[in-house]
Amino acid sequence: MNTSTQQPDPQQPDGGREPAGEAATGRLPEPAGNAQDGDAVAGGPVVARAVHRGRVEWMDTDASGHYHNSSIIRFVEAAEAALMRERDLPEYFGISPRVHYEVDYPAKLWFGQEVTTTLVLERIGTSSLTFRFEVWGEADEKNPRALAARGRFVTAYVPLGSSRSEPWPEDWRRRLSTAPIADQPA
Repeated sequence: MNTSTQQPDPQQPDGGREPAGEAATGRLPEPAGNAQDGDAVAGGPVVARAVHRGRVEWMDTDASGHYHNSSIIRFVEAAEAALMRERDLPEYFGISPRVHYEVDYPAKLWFGQEVTTTLVLERIGTSSLTFRFEVWGEADEKNPRALAARGRFVTAYVPLGSSRSEPWPEDWRRRLSTAPIADQPA
């Protein structure tokens, strides 16, 4: 398992972001070509990004040997956890429930196949975060590299002891939107 995070390029006028291309349906557009890991996930702005590499394990499969749809959530959450650890926000989990989740599954993943998940934080709202993601099955002797899943989800900030969402603390907003010291340009 390997995870990395990336920031937009502040040296480029648009921050190195890909142009918006989301269809009117609200779904993520088809990827252009065979995007490689670390490329921005198609579909809009990039506040922060994490890339997670893993493998389809036996527990991720169903009786047919290909992945069960719930394994996509696990791959995406691994990238999300890496991003929050990097931003020094371990308390994010437990107070940020998902309030929306959508996924398209254009291709299958198979037992033992390597997987690359790219997660993009695209928006910091008043009390919500909006993410988009792609999960790619890497090429092996039986399968070409293929987009296995893409989607979007939204989390809300619900502090411990509260039953309603509240605005993100300013410190959290800053940590989520600022590149870690190691990633900042000199």
